[in-house]
Amino acid sequence: MPIHRLVKRFVPQVKEMYLQVISHQFVFPEVVEKSLKFQKSPICNFVGKRFFNTSRPCYVSRVGIYASNQRNSSSVVARIPRAARTEAEEVLFDYLHCTRCMQFFDAEYISKNSPTFVDNLLTKIKDEQDVTRSLTRYLRYNPINEFEPFFESLGLTVTEIPQYLPRNLMYLSDDELLLQNYNVLSSYGFPRSKIGTMYKEEKGIFVYKEGILASKLRAYEDLGLTIPTVVKLLSCCPSLLVSNVDGDFVKLLKKLKNLGIQSSWLAGKLSDGSVYNWNRILDMLCFLEKMGCNKKDIGKLFNTNPAFFIEDSRKKFYILVSLLLKVGLKMDDILNLFLQHPQVIAGKFAMNLWQAVQFLSEIGIENEEIARIVRTHTQILGSSSLKKPATVLSNIKQDKLCELVREDPLNFITLALKASVGREKGGHLTTFLSSLGYPENSEEMVKAMKRFRGRGDELQERFDCLLNAGLDFHVASNMIKDSPSVLNQSKDVIEMKIQYLVNHLGFPIKSLERFPTFLCYSMEKIKLRFSMYIWIREKGIAKSTISLSSILAVSDARFIKYFVNVHPEGPAEWERLKKSSSSV
Repeated sequence: MPIHRLVKRFVPQVKEMYLQVISHQFVFPEVVEKSLKFQKSPICNFVGKRFFNTSRPCYVSRVGIYASNQRNSSSVVARIPRAARTEAEEVLFDYLHCTRCMQFFDAEYISKNSPTFVDNLLTKIKDEQDVTRSLTRYLRYNPINEFEPFFESLGLTVTEIPQYLPRNLMYLSDDELLLQNYNVLSSYGFPRSKIGTMYKEEKGIFVYKEGILASKLRAYEDLGLTIPTVVKLLSCCPSLLVSNVDGDFVKLLKKLKNLGIQSSWLAGKLSDGSVYNWNRILDMLCFLEKMGCNKKDIGKLFNTNPAFFIEDSRKKFYILVSLLLKVGLKMDDILNLFLQHPQVIAGKFAMNLWQAVQFLSEIGIENEEIARIVRTHTQILGSSSLKKPATVLSNIKQDKLCELVREDPLNFITLALKASVGREKGGHLTTFLSSLGYPENSEEMVKAMKRFRGRGDELQERFDCLLNAGLDFHVASNMIKDSPSVLNQSKDVIEMKIQYLVNHLGFPIKSLERFPTFLCYSMEKIKLRFSMYIWIREKGIAKSTISLSSILAVSDARFIKYFVNVHPEGPAEWERLKKSSSSV
C-alpha cells in the first residue's frame, strides 16, 4: 500500500488514541489473559465457541458505558428501534456466554435486564443496518465493564451504579467473592432483584469468604425457619446476615412460638426497605402481658394487626393507653377495647380515636362521659376524621354542643365530621391487600391498589385458587406481590392454567413459586411452546427437566434457535404446531 494511504488511514486513529491517553480515559491492562480466569466461580462455565477476541492487547475505558453516555444518551436512546435493541441483547448474550464463559441463564438474564446499558452500547456503533455485525466487531476490540450490566440487572438504577463500581476492575471474574456470594444467594432462592437491594443495603454480605454466607443461612434454618421464610426475612432485613444471629430476633421467635404464631407468618408481614427493631417488638408483647393479656389475646391482636407491632407504633400505643386511662377507662376496659376493636391500635384508627378524645375534653365533656362514649362508639370515632374544636364552635355555642353530645354522641360526630372511611370497594381492597402483608396506609399499598383490577372479594376468590391448588399462604402472597397481574385474570382462567401445568405438563405446583408469571402467559403460547419442547425431548435432544422460564420467558428468536432449529425436522414440526394452534 502506498505510504500516503497508510498515513491517511492511521494518523486520525493515532491522534484520537493520543488525545484519549492524555485525558486519562484509556489505560493499558496489565495482563489481558487474567480476564479469562473464570473457572473458580460457579457462575461461569467454559464452552467451545468464541465469537470475540480478548487475547490481544486493547485500550480499556475507565469511564464506562454509562458515564461516557451520561450527557447525550437520553436523546439517542429514544431513537433506537426495538429490533436493534433485541439484536444488541443477543450480541451481549453471546459476548457474556461464549466469550466471557458465563453460564447460559446468567448471561441471558443480564443481557435481557440491563436495557440502559444495551441502549448506550448501541450508541457506540454507526451501522444501524447490521447491528449484530457492527456490535460484535466493537466488542471484539472494546471489552466492557461487566459490573455495569450486572448491577443494572440486579435492579440498581443508572444513577446508583457508578458509586458501586469497583475501582480498577472491569471483569466480574476479578471479584471472586462478589460472584461467590451472589451465587450462594441465587442458588438458595433469593430473587435477583432482591439481591441488588441487599447489595445496596449491606455490601459487607458480598465479601464473605467461601462457606461463611452459606453457614449463616443454615443458622437461620436451624432456628426452625423454612427456606422460603429465610429468603423473605433476609431479603427484607439483610442486616441479619452481617453478624451472628441476632439475639433479640431469636428471643422474638421464641416468644411468638409460645403465642402460637408461626415465624413464616411474621416474615410474610415484613416489607422491603424498612428497619425493624426486634427488641421493641418484644417489649410491646411483654407490655401487653403486663396489661393482663393472655397468650390467646396477644395472638389475636398480632394476627389481626401485625403492622402495629412491626412498624414500631410503641410510642403511639403508650400515649393512647395513657390518654384512655386519664379519661377514666380502666385497664380491663382498654384491654377489652383492643380485643373487640383490634384495628384501634393500627393505622389512622388510633389517631382518629385519640383526636376525638381530645376534642371532647377541650369542649368540656367530663371524663366519665368521654369514657362512656369511647366504649359505646369506638368504631365510628376511629373511622372518622374530625374538624378542630374551634371550627365547630364557630357555628354552635359550646354549651349547646355539650348538651347535644350528652343526648346522643352521634350528634357530635355529625357536626364535627370532616371525612369518613373510604368507599366499601376501596375498603374491601384494602382489607385484601393488608392480608397479603402490605402495610396499612402506606405508599406501598397505594401503589399496589393501582396494579390490581377488581373488587377485594373478587381478588380474594382468585387468590384462593392458588391456596386450593396446594400453595402455602406465604408463598402465594409473595408470588402475588412479585406478579400482581396474576390476579387480574378470572378465576376460571387461573384454574385452567394451574390444571394444565400440573395434570398435563407434570410440573409440581411449587414450580410457580420461582416463576409465577407462568400464569400470566396466554394458554395458546403455553401450549404451543411446551408442545414443541415435548417433541424435541422425545427426540432425545432436550433435557428431561427444565424450568418454566427457560421455555416461556425467552424471545421467539431465542426459542426457535434453542428449541426448534436444534433438529432437522424441528422447523417443520414448529410450523405444524402453529397451524394446529391457530385453527383451534
